[in-house]
Amino acid sequence: MVMRKMYLFSFCILFPGIIATHNGYAQELLTGYVNPLIGTDKMGHTYPGATVPFGSVQLSPETDTISYEENGHYNKPVYRYCAGYQYADKTIVGFAHTHFSGTGHSDLGDLLVMPTVGKLQWNPGTATHPEWGYRSPYAHTEEQAVPGYYKVRLQRYNILAELTATTRTGMHRYTFPTSDSAHILLDMEYGIYNYPDKNVWSFVRVENDTLVTGYRQTNGWGRTRTVYFAMSFSKPFRGYSWQNNGKKQVYRGFWRKWEQERNFPEMAGPHLKACFDFSVREGEPVMIKMALSPVSTANALENMAAEAPGWDFDKVRHNAQGLWEQELGKAVIDADKDTKTNFYTALYHVYINPTMYMDVNGEYRGLDQNVHRAGKEAGNYTTFSLWDTYRALHPLFNILQPRRNAAMINSMLAHYDQSVHHMLPVWSNSANENWCMIGYHAVSVIADAAVKDVPGVDYSRALNACVATAGNMKYDGLGYYLALGYVPEDKNGASVSKTLEYAYDDWCIAQLAAKVGQTDVATTFEKRAHNYRNVYDKYTGYMRPRLSTGSFKSPFDVLNTDEPGYIEGNAWNYSLYVPHAPDDMIKMMGGSRRFSEHLDSLFTMELPDSFFAHTEDVTREGIIGNYVHGNEPSHHVAYLYNYCGDAWKTQERVRMIMKKMYRPVPDGLGGNDDCGQMSAWYIFSALGFYPVAPGSDRYDIGSPAVSKAVLQLENGKTLTINTVKQSDRNVYVKSVRLNGAVLHRNYITHAELMRGGELVFEMSGKPVKH
Repeated sequence: MVMRKMYLFSFCILFPGIIATHNGYAQELLTGYVNPLIGTDKMGHTYPGATVPFGSVQLSPETDTISYEENGHYNKPVYRYCAGYQYADKTIVGFAHTHFSGTGHSDLGDLLVMPTVGKLQWNPGTATHPEWGYRSPYAHTEEQAVPGYYKVRLQRYNILAELTATTRTGMHRYTFPTSDSAHILLDMEYGIYNYPDKNVWSFVRVENDTLVTGYRQTNGWGRTRTVYFAMSFSKPFRGYSWQNNGKKQVYRGFWRKWEQERNFPEMAGPHLKACFDFSVREGEPVMIKMALSPVSTANALENMAAEAPGWDFDKVRHNAQGLWEQELGKAVIDADKDTKTNFYTALYHVYINPTMYMDVNGEYRGLDQNVHRAGKEAGNYTTFSLWDTYRALHPLFNILQPRRNAAMINSMLAHYDQSVHHMLPVWSNSANENWCMIGYHAVSVIADAAVKDVPGVDYSRALNACVATAGNMKYDGLGYYLALGYVPEDKNGASVSKTLEYAYDDWCIAQLAAKVGQTDVATTFEKRAHNYRNVYDKYTGYMRPRLSTGSFKSPFDVLNTDEPGYIEGNAWNYSLYVPHAPDDMIKMMGGSRRFSEHLDSLFTMELPDSFFAHTEDVTREGIIGNYVHGNEPSHHVAYLYNYCGDAWKTQERVRMIMKKMYRPVPDGLGGNDDCGQMSAWYIFSALGFYPVAPGSDRYDIGSPAVSKAVLQLENGKTLTINTVKQSDRNVYVKSVRLNGAVLHRNYITHAELMRGGELVFEMSGKPVKH
């Protein structure tokens, strides 16, 4: 553990990079190694703002207002703004309360707040002409981002903006210059992936001169999404006004009796903006608390009262940092500074999603748009990016957060109960299923937890939900898959990717069925799990699109990521996606020697830009040779050498990937972090093992990048990982010992890890080729 044995005579408050006391001794804060700016430049799509672990609020700056559409077509530059913030931008538009972390599509950006002084401006202006609106230039030298806290100086107004958060409340502190015309703008028109008709309706009610409530309903990625809020000010405003995008509604009913634009306590419209006016002295702070609820403004107020009852901003900030210290402390490592920064920033990103979607009284809005109640201790979760996160994020939770992962699975089962389609979530957020990506990977999350004996889930009930989901004949080519044993490309696109992922998911259902004693179900789905064979073309050696006639599709390009048959990948990478049957895949592809050489060529060949020019989720930053680490389908591939007798190559490749794809700088991520999946890959790999096939109890041995790690397990056990002679040169594993006994295999089981003890890797600069 990182511990400095110097006695402190005074208590140190929790600021990043300094020392806090524990039992009279100084202990370095793990939050000091987290840099939320990593991934905010280019492809990472992370945000730098304030949140707490798995929090409902993600309070963060927005740096532009790019529209989702232009002239009726998709506007490609909007992709850069999936998290609302791009490090290279020079202006800040304001601070919104909801964000996705690392996604490749987006929504949210609710309830933008912007403090200003001087002449009131209702529109944000543009990046090239910020003076046309209310946005402000800023500089990274005047910006700080740490877990649970963000600050920046808005140069145009000389306002210091500070943000912190609880689970359901965002807290702002704006320190103003002297002004009789200070404003706080609430822009309810703004949103991420916005377009003219996205805002269905918004409503604001001025309760008194320090309290505002309301809601915003949008039709975006989540097409029936409503967020309720309560907004409290530390100082009474002296007046307020509003606009509905500068337009008067055609139908005003009998509201025309009122002069509504100034100091009228009800505001409504699809493009609503409200402004609250203040007089302030030099250095005077004005604070805001914005509490959110999926249910009602009354619940939002209850959330605020429970989580942020007063106006002690620094106390809220320190509490947020304390929550992060608690979660990060479940994995304490010893390593060089860059590795620590990468590791703890990755762990930080891992613990952002899924997010709590429930009020303090246990109420939440369900998929059926009705109000439901969950157990307060377990909670109800949302933001399930399952095509990404089943691979490593949820398996990591089964080690470090098993109780929380059980609550997440129970949230998925509640989703199933509320689904009119009788399906588990595919990609769900905020009481909406958005159907993004392919497969039905909730079954993988459930099976992995069942096989690893994670308590707190009714797995027989879960099996019924899995079987129903996998039997929906109307879902995304599944009817063809069940009839033909594969998805035909002439009937349903991305057919190879779907066939391969359905086959893996079916294997997961088979493992779950076997676990709960349903042997007939296990047999049925074990048979379906072999359907990957039906898209393998032995003449080309790749998984290839087939037509409904049974013939393979021509022409066929194994390198083009825009090739029909595949989603966010090419045939070369996707042909390696049989995680549940790697031995059979290797046999199909010519045996161990040929397969090892095939993997070598994947990492060493050159993939020209033209082969991924039309796929926005695949960029040069995330590619090594033809290996695409910047997107998920290949995340297990480096570990496949373990199955063909060349484990030393797994060790070499894994360490190379960690160095190239993860760097402690804003553009340090090789691709979208995808709700923590990219980061979870790093955590596992840095510790020395990885779950190639979730649904199995096996973790494949790789090459640890840490000198030591201590994992505090929820069952009270401690797992200590030690390395001997580990260095940038010594990447090869000479031996592995578990509690003193040598492992004569290149994997370790979940049960072995959860029993705790000591796992020792002896490292070498020379590969062990046996």
